[in-house]
Amino acid sequence: MEEAIFLSASVPDPQRAPHYARTADTVAIASAVSALVHVTLGRRLIVWGGHPVITPMIWIVAQDIGVDYGQWVRLYQSRHFKDEFPEDNRRFRNVTFTRDVGRDRERSLLAMRKRMFSERRFKAAVFIGGMGGIVQEFELFRRLQPHAAVVPVLSTGGATRELAAQAGPLSDDLSDDLDYVALFHRHLGISVKEERYRTPDDQPAGTDERFWRQGVAGRNIPDGDPA
Repeated sequence: MEEAIFLSASVPDPQRAPHYARTADTVAIASAVSALVHVTLGRRLIVWGGHPVITPMIWIVAQDIGVDYGQWVRLYQSRHFKDEFPEDNRRFRNVTFTRDVGRDRERSLLAMRKRMFSERRFKAAVFIGGMGGIVQEFELFRRLQPHAAVVPVLSTGGATRELAAQAGPLSDDLSDDLDYVALFHRHLGISVKEERYRTPDDQPAGTDERFWRQGVAGRNIPDGDPA
């Protein structure tokens, strides 16, 4: 699938990364992750590294959207962290495990990230909060997916704030717009009129064929859901 969205996000640990934790807005991080899932699930494939804090957030939102979420997400996990896998991994049924390289944390993470960014073409990557791994994923993603858009949500703080200097010119709304649903619709090019589909195979190839039209049967968005 050529419309995948990569998510790089975490909540900074004050013990491990006090520098990033000082600027991180945990409420904004959770809101941004939830908004991204709300905008994309059933419309675009979501790929992420199975972070133990972020995965449960995604699971909570995914339960409320009437699609086969196991078909719309792809988690990657390094076997180096096998003792820390979140219980929610099982629920997504779509996990790719990568090798533990010499029992070395950094080498294992690099192997996982290279595989994530090499197995498909991405439309965009979204960066939210985070610690040093956010910066590493940003740099590697830009190198391996040079044609994809990058969306650092600077208002969430953490390591994402430091991406402003590397990302080039960025629009002001990434710093000051807290309406994350609207923000992601704009930056990811996903119309509010796009239907959600139960599986990627059900989704028409042409974007204009996916738009909801009143009175047309087959709409997959629950009643009352404007986005």
